[in-house]
Amino acid sequence: MADPARSYDPDGNDGSAGALSVAAVSTLPARRDPYGPTGGYTGGGQEDEVWADLAFYWRIFVKRRWLIVSILGAALALTAIVTLMTTPLYTSSVRIQIDRSGPKIVEGVSQDENFSPEILKTEFEILKSRALAERAVAALDLASDEDFLHDRAFSLMGAIRSALAALTSGASRQQAEPDLLSAAVMRVQASTVVQPVPGARLVDVLYTDPNPQRAQRIATALAEAFMASTIDKRFQANAFSKTFLEEQLKQLKIKLEEAEKRTLAFAEQEQIVDTNEKASTAEGNLQAANAALGVLVSDRIKNEQLWKQVESADAINLPQLLTNSVIDGLRGKRNALVTEYQEKLETFKPSYPAMVQIDNKIKEIDRQLATEVETIKGSLKAAFESSTNQEREMRARIETLKTELIDLQKRSVQYNFLKREADSTRELYNGLLQKFKEVDVAGGTGANNIFIVDKADLPKVPSSPRVLRALALALILGLGLGLGTAYVVEQMDDRIHSPEELEELLGYTTLGIIPKVPGVEALRDELGDSRSALSEAYRSLCTSLQFATETGLPKTLLVTSSAPSEGKSVTALAIARHFAILGLKVLLIDADLRNASLHKKLGIDGSKGLSNHLTGAATPPECFQGSDLPQLTVMPAGPLPPNPAELLMGARFASLLSTGLQVFDFIVVDGPPVLGLADAPVLSSTTAAAVLVVSAGQARKGPLLGAKRRLLQSRAAIIGTVLTKFDAKQAGYGYGQGYGYGYGYGYGYGYGPGPDRPSVAASDDKADASPPAKSDTPSSGAA
Repeated sequence: MADPARSYDPDGNDGSAGALSVAAVSTLPARRDPYGPTGGYTGGGQEDEVWADLAFYWRIFVKRRWLIVSILGAALALTAIVTLMTTPLYTSSVRIQIDRSGPKIVEGVSQDENFSPEILKTEFEILKSRALAERAVAALDLASDEDFLHDRAFSLMGAIRSALAALTSGASRQQAEPDLLSAAVMRVQASTVVQPVPGARLVDVLYTDPNPQRAQRIATALAEAFMASTIDKRFQANAFSKTFLEEQLKQLKIKLEEAEKRTLAFAEQEQIVDTNEKASTAEGNLQAANAALGVLVSDRIKNEQLWKQVESADAINLPQLLTNSVIDGLRGKRNALVTEYQEKLETFKPSYPAMVQIDNKIKEIDRQLATEVETIKGSLKAAFESSTNQEREMRARIETLKTELIDLQKRSVQYNFLKREADSTRELYNGLLQKFKEVDVAGGTGANNIFIVDKADLPKVPSSPRVLRALALALILGLGLGLGTAYVVEQMDDRIHSPEELEELLGYTTLGIIPKVPGVEALRDELGDSRSALSEAYRSLCTSLQFATETGLPKTLLVTSSAPSEGKSVTALAIARHFAILGLKVLLIDADLRNASLHKKLGIDGSKGLSNHLTGAATPPECFQGSDLPQLTVMPAGPLPPNPAELLMGARFASLLSTGLQVFDFIVVDGPPVLGLADAPVLSSTTAAAVLVVSAGQARKGPLLGAKRRLLQSRAAIIGTVLTKFDAKQAGYGYGQGYGYGYGYGYGYGYGPGPDRPSVAASDDKADASPPAKSDTPSSGAA
């Protein structure tokens, strides 16, 4: 078996310098993103990631646009149908004011009810109650209104029930009257909405009905029923309170008479005549004495502190002395004389008459200061002693007043007890008598704390259904549902649609992107036109193959796919024709011994081919066939054998490749699909490189990963992938965002221009300008 990694010399010498060797898998270039704005290796920042995410979602939107439009249209159509078939409903509202409740009598005690949120909530629940609905139904006689009780929305069961009800007798109708009343009440409750006004004691009562006039009447009836129920509760409370107060007044009247009799008898026995004023005077005197004592104690403490400060003081440095005007004046004079004395001392001696006179004046002032200090000390001491005497006398006075007050209290304890009992009984009696009169007056007036602020209006426009709002909501929900469904479908779709997905999944460079061509005839026309998008795409693929390895174009190339019908045979044929046109001697081998197709595409005889050679029935030259290109030789698959894998595993196929390289410059092997067959892994182990063809929108991620794994297990040198049947619009790129298929596209997928490598674009320009002359050896720079 020939070594697939052996070298090949363009001049025909094996193993010499300048040979093109097949790159091992480990030497393949690192995967990069060739789809950036410049196709370079520069990394993008966070802004690039954001734009990439936006582009991803935009492609999903464009790709699944018809799904989104379908869901959106279905939502709008369904909403429009439901809205138009719904019976129009009219809503009438009445606004009610709920003020504080009047006085409330509870066990003989008058209490003003606090207007708390709980009370308001209670009133709101009463508005929704069954009792209030029954009042409204009874007031309007809704139980006998057939139009009110009939089903508002058409339903088959409702029609059947109406037909059965029409066949019933009069007796059954009389028996069904309670059911009609209950149904009417339930309908009123179900159609009533209570909406409190935030921050106010106002509430809106809304009633909805197919008939606008009836909606107005029922809303008004509910408000009036609420007012009537409040008045009824007030009358019931007043009647109960009146009965209760009458019984309490009778009992208190008897107790009051007995208390007054006991008080009068005790006053006569103890000879007490209204001691309230005396007791008040004694207590007042004691309180006044205590207050005066507090003032005297404060003065005494103050004077004592002042006296203690000056008692042992020698210098004139206390605030009591410094604040004295006389001392302050004397000190000023002394300071002036001392200053004068010091100034003259520089000129005269102390014995000088003028100096002696100044010194005498200073001594006189010192004597006057000492006298004034003693005077102040004496006054402070006298004030302290006077305060002490006054405090002592006031304490004695307080003790006397306490004794008198205690004696008075002892003699008045029993009397005061009897008098307080009589007074409290009298006050309670008077309070109950006043409440009794108020209840009697309130019961006659029938005051109410419920008022109708705005009367029920006659609705002119249906409150539901609102067509525009429903359609707008359907538009938002339908768009959201469509986008969500499109995203979920996109995430669940495991098919390959774009080069980015293919490279992210397999980790190999996309060597070429082949556009989708509808129909076999169109495919032939595109391949025959050198300026078509398909031909340009295959030229870009072949250019990428020349830079797929470190040393250029591999000598033997396997073209395979993960599943059938992915375009591998057409790709293998296009690669072979391209390099044959460039002047290379190319051998195209149809190694798909299970479903051969190259002979059909080329229109040649497929009766003898590879299978004949592998079984030893024919030599390679006997199996070769020519084509329309003199440099292209084709080896068909031949008759389909029963054991293709065993034939390919034999030494004849490897020998065919090694021998063929002595004659041909480039060998292309059209292999079978990978999954489920052993043929492709066997072929990949004998060729120098392998290319995996992937059909856009057809190949699935699971089979692709399986194919990659099987090829790598066979030590295949996978140099890249080819994305066929690519539709930019279907992939979600929209107009102006598709991929170019001609020049300048596939050139960025192999190795870019390096310091020792010519520019790819320049090579392609040369190839487009004029093909190279016919040569027996490949040129690594020819494109």
